[in-house]
Amino acid sequence: MHDSASPDSRLLPHSGFVVVCGKPNVGKSTLMNRILGEKIAIVSPKPQTTRLRQLGIYTHEDVQAIFVDTPGIHQPRNDLGEFMVQVAATAMQDADVILFVVDMTTPPDAEDQRVAALIGEARRGSKPVPVVIALNKLDRVPAEHVLPHSEAYRALIPDAEWTAISAAKGNGVETLLKQVITPLPEGPLYYPEDQLSDLSLREIVAEIVREKVLLHIEHEIPHAVAVDVEEFVERSPTLTYVRVVIYVERDSHKGILIGKGGEMLKKIGASARADMETLLGTKVYLEPWVKVLKNWRKDEAMLRRLGYRLKK
Repeated sequence: MHDSASPDSRLLPHSGFVVVCGKPNVGKSTLMNRILGEKIAIVSPKPQTTRLRQLGIYTHEDVQAIFVDTPGIHQPRNDLGEFMVQVAATAMQDADVILFVVDMTTPPDAEDQRVAALIGEARRGSKPVPVVIALNKLDRVPAEHVLPHSEAYRALIPDAEWTAISAAKGNGVETLLKQVITPLPEGPLYYPEDQLSDLSLREIVAEIVREKVLLHIEHEIPHAVAVDVEEFVERSPTLTYVRVVIYVERDSHKGILIGKGGEMLKKIGASARADMETLLGTKVYLEPWVKVLKNWRKDEAMLRRLGYRLKK
């Protein structure tokens, strides 16, 4: 993780990697987008939205904090789930600071305890990694639950710093950011000052399409969806052509995703195209296709083809 993508002779007083971890749907991606002031991670109300390790690069004056947005840690049910948990656990091993995001609207459960245990494993050694707990969704917690819930979360990692925040509204995020930056070591400028993410435009475009599927399709179908960008061509300074394939696991899923008369696919495509045009600064001709790829989440070869690289 610590390979420099932009060699620079300068040493910054605070420069390093902040691994953002937690169980699914606690607001990790929302928090990272809030800190960066840009939408670089897809967000939906459904758990397990984030699948890949994604960097969000915060550079300001004498600081470069590289936030590593990881998949939600959960009990995996297939190879894809195992990959997602492995991504998060592996990222913790290389962290300079671990940012543990929790949902304050409920007390800790077994998944929170599992995350805390993985953090404990990552911190074993002569110099434990600093941990900051983000007690998120404060704006949605009844007053009588704030103290007992916050104490229960803080008890999971007693030596951690903590702050109660609302990632959605921005409350407390500035204080949290200072807590995260302060323990970062002296280090180089790993990435150019104007770079916000390590994902390529093709990868971001694929994630935009997947986000719109998550937002428009109910039940379990979104979790059986993968998106592959087959063509990404700048046809002119004002027009970009994008052809994407949306893979599903069943014929019935394909029918639901396309919708009656193609209406659902048109709706997904229209909202994805709007985000792409904002991202690319051009008009976008988006051509989405839906294909069935049976049980792809349990097929290691297909997982590798789609970018989910399992490590034995």
